[in-house]
Amino acid sequence: MSDLLDTFLNWDYIAEVLPDLLKTGLVNTLVLAGFSAVLGTVLGLGLALLGLSHRRWLRWPARVYTDIFRGLPAIVTILLVGQGLAVVARPLFGTNPYPLGILALSLIASAYIGEIFRAGIQSVDKGQSEAARALGMTHTATMARVVVPQGIRRVLPALVNQFISLVKDSSLVYFLGLLASQRELFRIGQDLAANTGNQSPLVAAGLVYLAITVPLTHLVNSVDRRLREGRPVRGGDTLDELEPARG
Repeated sequence: MSDLLDTFLNWDYIAEVLPDLLKTGLVNTLVLAGFSAVLGTVLGLGLALLGLSHRRWLRWPARVYTDIFRGLPAIVTILLVGQGLAVVARPLFGTNPYPLGILALSLIASAYIGEIFRAGIQSVDKGQSEAARALGMTHTATMARVVVPQGIRRVLPALVNQFISLVKDSSLVYFLGLLASQRELFRIGQDLAANTGNQSPLVAAGLVYLAITVPLTHLVNSVDRRLREGRPVRGGDTLDELEPARG
């Protein structure tokens, strides 16, 4: 039992790797996940709107893109983009694997986020758009001002879940090769584990991942519960104060 504990919970190795995990690994992991989330959200919203188009020549390419990037394992996409485009991207980014890693993660995320947005937009009652059109709003204005904002609000928990997935998938950029200053959480833990033959550094990296993902998971549950139940009515609320919440 003591040997097992020493293999996974050697506090000397954990103390040794923790500064690098927090100063280098955590920052790089959040950079990879954050930029991928932003780019993936923009691409995903575009995919959702194309997928809802009445024009087949717009709708089908979006569906094919979504099927491909949802169907491929993440590591395959990362290697195809990170290694396949390395020669073309070298004049722009040099040998830095970060931009192509972010691009690959964004392509993967956009396929899932596009489906999330599409489901959210389709969940908005058709009466909302019909009322907007009756007021003289164009289709574009109706989508931008009425339908899309409501759809996004309804899928916020799912979007946070997708960010959690990006945090975890950022570890796969390791396969593109990273400099010491570019290492994310997994690479730092794995390097020391390989050097020492002890798994405690990887356990420490896992604990940092949990410190990111567990609070976000509870945040998702809290937001989802608030959206389902609505804002609680307080004793001092008046009808005028509650009216905006209903809308």
